[in-house]
Amino acid sequence: MTKDYFQFLLKQADTPFKGWDFSYISDTGRMATEPIPWSYTNWVIQELFHSESLLDMGTGGGEYLSKLLPLPKSTAATEGYKPNIPIARKRLNPLGVEVYEVVDDYKLPFIDEQFDLVINRHESYSPEEIYRILQHKGIFITQQVGGTDNVRLNQLLGAPMDFGYAEWKLAKAVEDIEAAGFTIIGKEEAYPLTRFYDVGAICYYLKAIPRQIDDFSIHKYETQLYNIHKIIEEKGYIEARSDRFIIKAVKNS
Repeated sequence: MTKDYFQFLLKQADTPFKGWDFSYISDTGRMATEPIPWSYTNWVIQELFHSESLLDMGTGGGEYLSKLLPLPKSTAATEGYKPNIPIARKRLNPLGVEVYEVVDDYKLPFIDEQFDLVINRHESYSPEEIYRILQHKGIFITQQVGGTDNVRLNQLLGAPMDFGYAEWKLAKAVEDIEAAGFTIIGKEEAYPLTRFYDVGAICYYLKAIPRQIDDFSIHKYETQLYNIHKIIEEKGYIEARSDRFIIKAVKNS
């Protein structure tokens, strides 16, 4: 197709990204990822049904937490991305959930042993601080994006990769959590394939996740993006390998 179509796809990446909602490209089939061999939600609800106090870390716009009803009477959420705060509060406050802005993982605004369950999906954390706010026998569940996530995009664009972040793996996370005093009671990792079916979906994804390429802009990478566009026109998609792991830990003391 013509370069006009390429520019049209790039323009679509200007669609606003709100909360933590990728439905603009995932629900429309412009991006698809293989299923991982576990369900984060099932790991959570196995503990949630007898939980009396819950913290959801990195709640985004509250989209996920609002679907876990009924929630424990004492439920709170944190979020570090300022534009998400009013979105999350609008969605979660009517459910009785207070949303706290957190900018320092080592200084959570909660008292010692406040929660019996802390959940965390794709959010940074301090194991020591989680340990502090959990009750005796409290559970911490985290699903994380590993350091090699979708590095194929970096390679195709000729963009730098954060090799320090590349060390973020299941083994490292387990080591850190155990060092804080937890006992690991469940862990898994997987590397599912993700397909992008047009270059606009790639741009939308990269603009929403700046950690992938921190200096990403369409203008800076337009030549490389056009090369990717031509590959997709010929093959129908490009593929990148995701990096995911999940851990469940218990506080023993």
